[in-house]
Amino acid sequence: MNQSAQKNRTIGFILVILGASFWGIGGTVAQKLFQQENIEVGWLVSSRLLLAGILLITAYKITHRKESIFVMWRTKHNAFRQILFSLLGMLAVQYTYMMSISIGNSAVATLLQYLAPLFIMAYYLITKHSQLTRQDGIAVTLTLIGTFLLLTNGSLSTLSVPSMAVFWGILSGLSAAFYTLYAVSLLQQFHSLLVVGWSMFIGGIVMSLFHQPWQIDMSNWASSTIAYFLFIVVFGTMLAFWFYIASLHFLSPKETSLLGSLEPLTAVITSVFWLKIAFGGFQFIGTMLILCMILYLTVFQKKNSRMA
Repeated sequence: MNQSAQKNRTIGFILVILGASFWGIGGTVAQKLFQQENIEVGWLVSSRLLLAGILLITAYKITHRKESIFVMWRTKHNAFRQILFSLLGMLAVQYTYMMSISIGNSAVATLLQYLAPLFIMAYYLITKHSQLTRQDGIAVTLTLIGTFLLLTNGSLSTLSVPSMAVFWGILSGLSAAFYTLYAVSLLQQFHSLLVVGWSMFIGGIVMSLFHQPWQIDMSNWASSTIAYFLFIVVFGTMLAFWFYIASLHFLSPKETSLLGSLEPLTAVITSVFWLKIAFGGFQFIGTMLILCMILYLTVFQKKNSRMA
């Protein structure tokens, strides 16, 4: 691997690790917000998508003053692709995940969402884009076992949820796989700021038809509540999704989805140190397995680049 390719992969690793970490921490902050202000999930989803989308599109305009923010809307084909990504990718990931949590619990919802690497590899096998390698098998095994132990602490009773929670959780995994795969073709034509920004804005507009962001009284919000909300919008949504998508410039969808398992890891760690939730022995083992997966992908980056 030449020095330039190695540098690009390092950038990709940093982006996806930061994105997944912000996503996980944002989830913990959202839980704190729900507990403190009893905020409705649908309102938070529509608000965070709208605000984060506007911020990303604005950031693109500031950094690319001579470029139009409407570049993907100039042809029907590109407009259709962007709308499809916004609804079946961005909005679907948000909504299905929240539905699985509301019916079941966050452990099952997150565990099912991280079936995404399996769906991505199945897609590659079916379409004959690549063959399943031993490295793929090891990475997926470490991810799934690590995530299971991290979220359940080894107790199968944690997974006892209604069938509809499983249904929405599997849809969440499929949505995450689609989100990761479909973004690649869009990134080949358009800047990641625009792709993610417009997808959030469109998803937020559609969600606002059912949960209006303006229908809430913020006058009694404490300064800490405002800070939590802004953190969720800026770090837990805007930067989290942007960094994750931007990493696809440098890594394969398979690697990006596997490294995304840092989301539940950071969520559990912040819950332990901030919300004072107990951390069990099996969760520690799960953490070590996820870290081993990251180290494994890093050590074998030369083989990964050829596969990508």
